[in-house]
Amino acid sequence: MTTHPEFLESQSYMLPSAEPVQLIAADGSEAPAKQHKQYKEPYQLPEMATMLEGYERLVVGRRVNDQAGALVRQGRMAVYPSSHGQEACQVAAVMCLRRSDWLFPTYRDTVAVLGRGVAPVEAFESLRGDWHSGFNPHDYNTANPTTPLATQLLHAVGVAHSAKLRGEDTVVLALCGDGASSEGDFHEALNFAAVFHVPVVFLIQNNQYAISVPLIRQSVAPSLAHKAVGYGMPGERVDGNDLAALLAVLGHAVDRARNGGGPALVEAHTYRMQAHTNADDSTRYRSDAEVAQWVPKDPLLRVEKYLHDAGALAAADRERIAVAAEAMAKTLRDGLNAETSVDPLDLFRYVYSEPTPQLREQSTLLAAELAASSATMGASR
Repeated sequence: MTTHPEFLESQSYMLPSAEPVQLIAADGSEAPAKQHKQYKEPYQLPEMATMLEGYERLVVGRRVNDQAGALVRQGRMAVYPSSHGQEACQVAAVMCLRRSDWLFPTYRDTVAVLGRGVAPVEAFESLRGDWHSGFNPHDYNTANPTTPLATQLLHAVGVAHSAKLRGEDTVVLALCGDGASSEGDFHEALNFAAVFHVPVVFLIQNNQYAISVPLIRQSVAPSLAHKAVGYGMPGERVDGNDLAALLAVLGHAVDRARNGGGPALVEAHTYRMQAHTNADDSTRYRSDAEVAQWVPKDPLLRVEKYLHDAGALAAADRERIAVAAEAMAKTLRDGLNAETSVDPLDLFRYVYSEPTPQLREQSTLLAAELAASSATMGASR
């Protein structure tokens, strides 16, 4: 029986930290360094330039979340799953990847999609209800966000496996929520990734709720990161509202995967500050007092305080970043406010590369009905 090299050594490194790794405390101060399980080295704070870049991405992401919520209320989008309060997970995920790497986001990860260079309107087009996906994933090495839970994890493992077979140094980072860990696809993806030793990192954004179901009703494991051990891969826990810790932990996992170390599972402890979507009433399953406890842990305010205290955030930086955030919001607003010309026959054109006989028949029937309706309207004028 063939065993991967790391199994020949002590397997204790697979166990996550007793407490989530934290480098910057909620008040913006530097937290005590945490030692890494495998290499016995402490995680390092990122450089100030990196933190400033991350801060800018957080500001833009927060503004996008607010703008998207407004567009839903104005009827310009059908639905929006806000990531207000957990943007740091998405920002760190993007910052840890190369352009040649792949990202597999969830439906809540629009900030990450934008961070990969996708145009704002393309990133939000599916939420608006236009077209089928909004953008070509191969243009950005970013999969299209979809609503089924955990299905993207299997696709992520497949891409990672193909990259390994080709001898590429591509790393795949797959995002999911705590709810996805209760799905069968989650377990199949982790098992396949470990058995075939592929370069994929799984990031669970544990925001405490799978819609209305709290984590305690999904799992009684010590943590979701502990699930990694059962598949033979390392797991780690990280403060999901601490951008510095996320960059350090995810960065290490990505580097490890790129260097042949295989898959890893990271659990980020964060919180969904707003409702699951605009169609959800979160007051039915959680209290205002519970939400209020997470307000001081805001990832944006934490980084801002850290940079300010370090003298790394000048007034000019604030102004420049605010302008960039407003520009992004305006682009999104203008794009989604523009009326689109819809061709109903597109429903049939892009289902298969070669339409089935049934689709051809349905398309012909619809085309005839549209032509007849147009002729009737023309004659009545």
